[in-house]
Amino acid sequence: MKKGVISLISLALSVTMLAGCGDKPASEPSGGAGGDAPKANFKVGMVTDAGTIDDKSFNQGTYEGIEKANKDFNMEYKYLKPAGTTEADYSKEIGNLYDAGFKFIVTPGFKFETAVFKAQDKYTDAKFVIIDGTPHSGDNNPVVKENTVSIFFAEQESGFLAGVATALHVKDGQAGFIGGMEIPPVQKFNWGFQQGVAYANENLGTKLVINKENVVYQGSFDDVAAGSQLAAQMYDRGVNVIFAAAGGVGVGAINEAKTRVQNGSEVWIVGVDVDQYQDGVYEGDKSVVLTSAVKKIDHAAYDMIKAEMEGKFPGGQTLTLDATNDGVGLPEKNPNLSDDILKQVDEVFGKIKAGEVKVTAEQGDLIK
Repeated sequence: MKKGVISLISLALSVTMLAGCGDKPASEPSGGAGGDAPKANFKVGMVTDAGTIDDKSFNQGTYEGIEKANKDFNMEYKYLKPAGTTEADYSKEIGNLYDAGFKFIVTPGFKFETAVFKAQDKYTDAKFVIIDGTPHSGDNNPVVKENTVSIFFAEQESGFLAGVATALHVKDGQAGFIGGMEIPPVQKFNWGFQQGVAYANENLGTKLVINKENVVYQGSFDDVAAGSQLAAQMYDRGVNVIFAAAGGVGVGAINEAKTRVQNGSEVWIVGVDVDQYQDGVYEGDKSVVLTSAVKKIDHAAYDMIKAEMEGKFPGGQTLTLDATNDGVGLPEKNPNLSDDILKQVDEVFGKIKAGEVKVTAEQGDLIK
């Protein structure tokens, strides 16, 4: 699905704000890459969450957005990887970036919420972008200061589109869901996916079934072996396709699917956050990843840097990327989906954008 991305800058000026969800050595700054001279003293820093800069998820998506911004704005940038995943670990690296002159700091993920809450007061001359999270003191009451922007996504909408595409492809089989931690972004992917399947069954002639035992939250984002085991259990129960919104746990599910396909089974995985097609490649360019429920993480990072460069940083605001601003969707290329299926999904996407199809961010009567 090819969709033009509307700048978050215009989004910040027009929507109602919602309150709240290339590798280089970590210590090596990166200079500009041609073009005009960089803005004086403008240095962009990033602190990674758990995982690596090429994790096919939030770290990579955020970093790719920063790299894209560098090509356009020729700035200095670097990332730091914390020793752990505690508030103290994150705060230490935020401080290290600040001390090195990197005063525009991007943080990917909800685990940064309390660290950014403190940093926005401690470093008042710095700017902070927190993706999929909002600053708070530990009480979950958002406090977004003027030097901070909080960005969320409508995961339920990309999950819905993935559910429609999956139902159209599989037609009358069984689907499952493997989530990581049971937190709002993951829950919304699940609920959106189930709504998309239900929509296809009611309106597009499909009969895809989701049974309660095949909706599971593993409890982490890094247990690859557990992901393989959960996927194996579902496939053994007759599941044809699994939507895995689970980080490393999802990687385990992908590995299990690849093993089964190589042994003659026809099973699928739906990826999450970014296009995971390459992760599912098992032979030549064939992949077990049917499609992915995508969040435009790279655009979130890029557009905030662009806003800062143009003097339009929307500090103090909470932004939501959704269908109306093309902040969510499916990958631009979906080799495993037919042109007819993509056309039908595009039509549904248009109806979501127009408000003709409503996707809720709540569980309702859906399977937990």
